[in-house]
Amino acid sequence: MVADWFAGEGDNFRLLGTRCSACASVFFPREDGFCRNPGCSGGDLDEVPLSPRGRVWSYTDSRYRPPAPYASDPELPWQPYALIAVELEAERMVVLGQAVPGVTTADLEVGMEVEVVPGVLEEADEADGDSATTWTTWHWRPVGVGA
Repeated sequence: MVADWFAGEGDNFRLLGTRCSACASVFFPREDGFCRNPGCSGGDLDEVPLSPRGRVWSYTDSRYRPPAPYASDPELPWQPYALIAVELEAERMVVLGQAVPGVTTADLEVGMEVEVVPGVLEEADEADGDSATTWTTWHWRPVGVGA
């Protein structure tokens, strides 16, 4: 979906942020130009993997098709999904993302533990019919729920 926002596979899948070497502030989405902390004079920004787990801070469902640049086929019926705001364990920052397919708002509650996993945003066949493009993203999955 967005280059350099996540990396790894399986249990090593992580969202990637940046940390300021001067004030230790962590940012997601990543920041590569300057420290966003208004009280910091700035330092080098280093890529850091973020906590793989956190707690549901809030959640809702998406009942409408988001506008571009969200990737979806307008010819297909819209499939609602749960959207979760997760407070990461170590960083204590809130990161928004979709729930894994099959998890609805009825399955969620504030404070429950979730983990980040790789997900597919959209797949599309190329015009030549011989190849396909897959747009990847991250999903939040309640801990203890299978893939």
